[in-house]
Amino acid sequence: MRRRVVGAVLVLLFLGLGHFAGARPITHDDVWTLRRLGAPKVSPDGKRAVFSVTEPSYDKDKQVSDLWLVPTDGSAPPRRLTSTPGSESGVAWSPQGDKLVFTAKRGKDKVNQIYVMDMTGPGEAQKVSDFPLPCSGPQFSPDGKSILFEAQVYPGPTDAASQEKAHKAHQDRKEKVSSYQGFPIRYWDHWLDGRHPRPYLLKLGSGEPPKDLLAGTSLVEEAGFAGLSGLSGETLQPVISPDGKELVFVATTNRNKAVTKSTHYEIYRCALTGGEPQVVPGPSGSRADPTFGADGKFYSTVEADNEFVYNLVYLVRQDWPAKGPGTTLTAGSDLSVEEFVVSPGGRVFFTATTIGRKRIFELGPQGAKPLDPSSRGVFSGLGWAGNSLLCRYEHGAKPVEVVKVDPNGAKVKPLSNFNQARVAEIDWQPYEEFWFQSERGRKIHNWVVLPPNFSREKKYPLVLFIHGGPHSSSLDSGHVRWSPQLLAAPGYVVLLTDYTGSVGYGAAFAQAIQGDPLKTPGDELLQAVDEAVARYPFIDSGRVAASGASYGGHMVNWMQATSDRFRCLIGHAGLISLEGQWATSDAVAHREKNLGGPPWEGNPVWQTQSPSSYVTNFKTPIMLTIGEKDYRVPLNQTLAAWTYLQRMDVPSKLLVYHQANHWIMSGPDAKHFWGEVHNWLAQYLKAD
Repeated sequence: MRRRVVGAVLVLLFLGLGHFAGARPITHDDVWTLRRLGAPKVSPDGKRAVFSVTEPSYDKDKQVSDLWLVPTDGSAPPRRLTSTPGSESGVAWSPQGDKLVFTAKRGKDKVNQIYVMDMTGPGEAQKVSDFPLPCSGPQFSPDGKSILFEAQVYPGPTDAASQEKAHKAHQDRKEKVSSYQGFPIRYWDHWLDGRHPRPYLLKLGSGEPPKDLLAGTSLVEEAGFAGLSGLSGETLQPVISPDGKELVFVATTNRNKAVTKSTHYEIYRCALTGGEPQVVPGPSGSRADPTFGADGKFYSTVEADNEFVYNLVYLVRQDWPAKGPGTTLTAGSDLSVEEFVVSPGGRVFFTATTIGRKRIFELGPQGAKPLDPSSRGVFSGLGWAGNSLLCRYEHGAKPVEVVKVDPNGAKVKPLSNFNQARVAEIDWQPYEEFWFQSERGRKIHNWVVLPPNFSREKKYPLVLFIHGGPHSSSLDSGHVRWSPQLLAAPGYVVLLTDYTGSVGYGAAFAQAIQGDPLKTPGDELLQAVDEAVARYPFIDSGRVAASGASYGGHMVNWMQATSDRFRCLIGHAGLISLEGQWATSDAVAHREKNLGGPPWEGNPVWQTQSPSSYVTNFKTPIMLTIGEKDYRVPLNQTLAAWTYLQRMDVPSKLLVYHQANHWIMSGPDAKHFWGEVHNWLAQYLKAD
């Protein structure tokens, strides 16, 4: 009997369902310093997996990030594989499973270099590159004798010596000016400087410098040539064909048209020895994620190019070399593929957002089916280990850990417990959920987050938290930037509503926001507040606030303009004018498409759904926050909102984080932000 009790306690700890005497509210220290786990990378034989573990600190110099190794059968706990001051990234196994490759900045390295670790015995990782630019995404060739990697190169010759000179000239220039003759000019938090990604091949032990595999091709000379944009830079997502003869990668040639057109991506192939790349035949649409499956087939994703801003991402399978469009495996599904993995036997699994969760689906003769249709939380970082899936798992009251999932019975087995001790101290509960039908007849999903020391006999203020996007979702998970549990910690009920435009409810639901960017979602959010108050007697209907970031910040400004329902508001990175946002953001074409044309063509929505059109209605106390390096929702939008508020004499506060971009990701800044959030809410949500 004792064994059963102990086992039950461990399960409760893993699920985050335990409530222990003396448990305390979650703090920002908890949110920030919980260990963060990377996606597990499974060895070719499926017996081991390596993943990163970051131990955050408010002092960046004291933050630790290392690689850990775990047997996939769960026979032993994870063990630390590296222990160095710097972090490792882009880890990959050799095809033989005897080595690991990753990038790191160690010793006298000025930028990230490539390191190889022998996994057959003890020993330190050995540096195998000396490249003048940061290296990223290393992977072994099929024979294990070479390493493919990417680097963001300056215009001109791309050999190492030339790039070293170009980098030095860039660093030493005395003038501080950027010059442009076309679009785009900046991305996320940095000004574009002409660099773009190139794939390099490094032959191990040859003494030869890395070779740019696209050097001299006409493709890279196209004015609109670029890779997929990401927060850490562009990537071509390069892979080598299983026979070691070809390079396959993703690129666009129309990024220079991004002021008027959606960026279109194709998959290309070329000989590993050189030559002009050719488009890989495939279905119509924007393609990405080239992958050679363990079954020998070629897989990729495709998203339609059409009149909609939002489209589902489908999974495509082809023979190799591809001679036609192949088979769109998820055609007819209302799921959007996020990550996928293929077993040696050809079983295909993928993750997709659905009803505020990220579930694992398997493709079969009858289409896609969830491994567990009742699962909660978020699964991510899929890998295949022998006869099981390996991935990360978390939910709203359970920090992320590495788990093993039985693809036949959907049983989840934890392989790590890095955050278990901290979780046992915290008083939190899994999210509750409810649905309602909107005035437009749409089914709207909601999460409810309860405060610590919760009693259904008490009354609590309600804080509506509006997710960003809008094409995202309020997920059953934690969040290091916008933690619902931390928002609830002082004693608030938090409401998370997936309004029209949210994903996980089919393409039509997400697309319905097009041409109606703020009004209908705003109406649904107000209805959600009323529904929550009616359903939960413990909510004090007179003490309600709203908060949000990015699109959620847009919506906070819309609430300021159109509603007097809230005692106070908190908005981060919100627009005040649709035209102002369109004209100054780093990404504009989709905004114009969303409203059916540019502002001067007369669509009244540009004015009727801009919060700035209703300045005389502004009266709700509001706190605005913004990162000065935010180029997605630029600083000018928050400054304009601030001017309107001051002109209308609205009780308000402005916080400008000078080193932040669209997100507040510095530890000290984040802690300050949350202190200000809780102080602002306490000022206006106190009992009468």
